[in-house]
Amino acid sequence: MVKGNPIVSVVVTTKNEEKNIGRCLESIKNQTYPKNRIEIIVVDNNSTDRTKEIAKKYTKLVFDKGPERSAQRNSGIKRAKGEYILFLDADMSLSPKIIEECVKKFKDNKSELVGLYIPERILGDSYWCKVRDFERSFYNGTVIDAVRFFPKYIWEKVGGFDEDLTGPEDWDFDKKVRMKGETDIISLPIYHNETDFNFKEYLKGKSYYSRSFDKYIKKWGPNDSDIRKQFGFCYRYFVVYIENGEWKNFFRHPFLMIGLYLSRILVGIGYLNMKVTK
Repeated sequence: MVKGNPIVSVVVTTKNEEKNIGRCLESIKNQTYPKNRIEIIVVDNNSTDRTKEIAKKYTKLVFDKGPERSAQRNSGIKRAKGEYILFLDADMSLSPKIIEECVKKFKDNKSELVGLYIPERILGDSYWCKVRDFERSFYNGTVIDAVRFFPKYIWEKVGGFDEDLTGPEDWDFDKKVRMKGETDIISLPIYHNETDFNFKEYLKGKSYYSRSFDKYIKKWGPNDSDIRKQFGFCYRYFVVYIENGEWKNFFRHPFLMIGLYLSRILVGIGYLNMKVTK
């Protein structure tokens, strides 16, 4: 059981995020958890804008590392002094009591808790932002999600993030963590700022990150239970939206449901096209 107020290291990965980094770091500074027990580490991937300049107003721990998020996260966590790690992307911000609730979960849990999921809300007023928020609500705590808060020793025990993967590294890390003990989910959300959401750029990003899918599938095998869910048509297009009583919410919003399926179909076509032209 956790005693006192352990240090929590928040690792933020960035690349040309001058529009978002201030909001992200401000949300960390505004946590209700004791300020002197929070360490902020920013790992930048050669930004050409003011990202690092802004970040240095909030923390002295600003470093450079590439080429992708896996290496950035490992670099930041390796430097971390905290007993616990929380990792974020620069376009995310925290509810004020998130760190407090995460630490409390570990304090109150008597079993071998190794990681926590944090619900994610998508910010933005456009139709597609609302569709993204609707879709993301079904993934919390599933194999489509990934733990964000965990003890540093667990990161060490599982060998950190796989730097050969870009895209599915979160799923890979989550799988390795779940093999070491129990996971749980908190109630407070992380907010993901997608107010400038561009559907074409979204599909382009999905296509880019899907390039590592084959490596990830090969690593665990196509018959692995998680792999079959993450890439299986039945689970990704139907089961995940109706399991655990979620079907009520799913059918309550038909207009968003249409957009969700259109988005999923286009992402699927992009993935199949990438495999054909690879």
